[in-house]
Amino acid sequence: MKDEKVVREEDFVPVDIEDFFDSEDTSTDDFSTDIVVLTDSESQIVNKLLDYLKDVSPETHTGLLDRLADLQRLVSNITLFPSLLQRQIIMGETRTQYTLVEALLTHRDGDKILHLPSKAILGKGFLVAKYHTFNSMYRIAQNAGMDKKDVLELQKAASIILFTIMVEDVYLDLIDDQTLSYDIRRQIAFALIILWEYRYDQNVSEAAPVLQTVWEARRNLAPAFGTMVGTSELLLISIQMDEEWTAFLKTCLANQDVSQAMEEFLFGLSHEQILKLKNILRERGITAIGRDEISSFLEQDVKTDVASDLRDFYMQYTVRRDNARTRKRLGIPGPKSTLEDHYMRFILEKNKEKQQNDAYAE
Repeated sequence: MKDEKVVREEDFVPVDIEDFFDSEDTSTDDFSTDIVVLTDSESQIVNKLLDYLKDVSPETHTGLLDRLADLQRLVSNITLFPSLLQRQIIMGETRTQYTLVEALLTHRDGDKILHLPSKAILGKGFLVAKYHTFNSMYRIAQNAGMDKKDVLELQKAASIILFTIMVEDVYLDLIDDQTLSYDIRRQIAFALIILWEYRYDQNVSEAAPVLQTVWEARRNLAPAFGTMVGTSELLLISIQMDEEWTAFLKTCLANQDVSQAMEEFLFGLSHEQILKLKNILRERGITAIGRDEISSFLEQDVKTDVASDLRDFYMQYTVRRDNARTRKRLGIPGPKSTLEDHYMRFILEKNKEKQQNDAYAE
C-alpha cells in the first residue's frame, strides 16, 4: 500500500485545538491538508490481511486492492476542493478558518447541510466508504480463518471509523448547545474543522474504547422492564467499565438531561415511550413485563434489542439524536442531548480543564 496517505497516530499529539491555529495568517503552505486515508495502525493490519490473502484467496486479494485504490482515488478528488485551512477571497469577501468558526457558532434551526463546506460533505462520504471497506475486511478475515487477534484489530479499526462518523454529529449538536461555555463551543468548532480537513479526530481515540464497551455491554444486557428506573441495568454495565466512565457518572448523572438520556440508551425506548410504559404499569399494577410484550403495551412496533453489528447501534443513536433535536427545537420535556453527546462533552471539558491547569503550572 505504498501509494496511500499513511499517518502515524503519534503524529497527532493531544493539544488545545486553538493552538493549532496560532495565527490569522495561517495558509495551506504551513502544513499538509491531505485527508488521512490510512493511519499507521490501519496500514499495518491491512497489509497483514493482504499478505494472508495472497495464498488463501488470490481473487479476494485482488478485489481488496481494487477497493483500496478506489478509496485513494476518492480522496484525490476530494482534495481538489479548497482546504478549510486556506485563506480565500471570494467576490471581495475573505474566508478563513476563523470566519468558518464564527459561521458554525451562529445558531440555525434545521438541517445545516447547505451551510457546510463542500469538503466537509464529501469527506463524510469518504468515511462511510472507508467504514464499509474495513467492515468487509473484518468479515473477510473472519471467514478466511485469519488469526483471531488480527480479526479483532480489523473490527476495532472499523469501529473507530464508525465512531468518527458519529463524533461529527455530536460536535454539530454540541456547537448548538447554549449551556456550554463559548470557549468550549469555539474549541469544538476548531476540532470539527480539523476533522473535516483530515478525517481524523484525536478525541475519538479517547472516547471510542469507552463508548464501544458501553455499546457492547448494552447489547448483552436484557433490560428489566419493571420499575423502569434502570438502576440494575446501569450497575451491570458499569461493572464492565473503567475509571473514566465512573468519573462521568459521578460528575454528570445527577443532571436530569443526562439521566433521561441514560434511560433511553438502557431501555432502547424514547423518553416518551418510557413515560407511557411507566404510566401503564402503574395504572394496571403490573410489576414487570417481558421484552416481547412492550410493543403490545405501547401499541406500536418497538425494537429494544440490538444486533452485534455496530451499524445497528449507530441507527439507534441517530433515532435518539433526532428525537433530542426535536425536543430542543420544540421546547418539549425530555433529554435534549444523547448519552454520547453528554459523554463527549465530559471528555472535552475535562481536557480543557487539564490544559488550563497545565498552562498555570508552567
